[in-house]
Amino acid sequence: MKKIYIGNLPFRTSEAQLHDLFSQYGKVHSLKLVTDYVTGRSRGFGFVEMESQGAEKAIAGLNGSELDGRTLKVDIAKERRSQSQYRNRHW
Repeated sequence: MKKIYIGNLPFRTSEAQLHDLFSQYGKVHSLKLVTDYVTGRSRGFGFVEMESQGAEKAIAGLNGSELDGRTLKVDIAKERRSQSQYRNRHW
């Protein structure tokens, strides 16, 4: 199972649209559009979880493609660092 980052999404993109787009490449196990917690509006990015083979196909097929006039950024999601890692950083 791989988690995929999707960036530069049009703000009006729905989870159903993303599901349809990614399911062309394999079974979508989960999908999440990130929204602003105050306004509820899309922040223009999200995440999809798929089997490894489907994820690789989706990345190859969708990275750099266009959706509603915006060029998508599709790649393997990077692990988010915890807040304590930021606080303990020494410059």
